[in-house]
Amino acid sequence: MKLSARNVFKGKVKSIVIGMVNAEIVVELPSGTEVTSIITKTSAENMKLKEGSEVYAAFKATSVMIATD
Repeated sequence: MKLSARNVFKGKVKSIVIGMVNAEIVVELPSGTEVTSIITKTSAENMKLKEGSEVYAAFKATSVMIATD
């Protein structure tokens, strides 16, 4: 995976709340810190995210992005 963001943290999906358009993804980092991201429902479905999935939380400017590999 190549990504322009320099602040990338690996973690596991702790919870997912699916709405009509968006999904709220809570990622727990190894330190126990939680990061929350709002992504589209379609993106969450395409990445097949579920509780326990290993993901990356990537920070660039004011956005928190979720990535898988």
